[in-house]
Amino acid sequence: QLSCLLRMVTLHGIPKDLDSYPKDLLLFLSPSAYAATGSCSQYFSNIGRANVDVLPRESPQRKKLLLEALACLEIPGTQITEENAEILGRLGCDLGGEYIRTSGGTLLKHLSQCGSFLPDQEEAIRDVLSSGNTTFGPPAAWTAFTLRELSGFIPVLDHSILQHIPK
Repeated sequence: QLSCLLRMVTLHGIPKDLDSYPKDLLLFLSPSAYAATGSCSQYFSNIGRANVDVLPRESPQRKKLLLEALACLEIPGTQITEENAEILGRLGCDLGGEYIRTSGGTLLKHLSQCGSFLPDQEEAIRDVLSSGNTTFGPPAAWTAFTLRELSGFIPVLDHSILQHIPK
């Protein structure tokens, strides 16, 4: 339906007020088509606020969006800055474990909004959390407040982390 709606909206070219349309619509528009109305970083900032789950998790279209976002933001390696994590928004939920490990705590806040994780992402999240090199500190220092803050990651925590959390 969104793809069809986009065809109707862009029938006579890209409208200048495209940013006022639902963000989910932009998932079906290429960054180059959007370039007429704004920058690629603006496009991916809008995509980051869209419900990327309207595209299947491992779909070629969703993978392509992430690759185009990384190229647009000129991210050379696997280190994601706070600013880039903010722009990627929900698209950051598709970043692989190597990005999570390299970026450490920077990505955690943004990943907490993801509905689910792939096995390599779960392992990377556990590695980052158990390292203690985040704003949450080591698991041995976590409180009930910390666990509320980490609520999106509770299903990812394993015995090696849980045994260190104070009762």
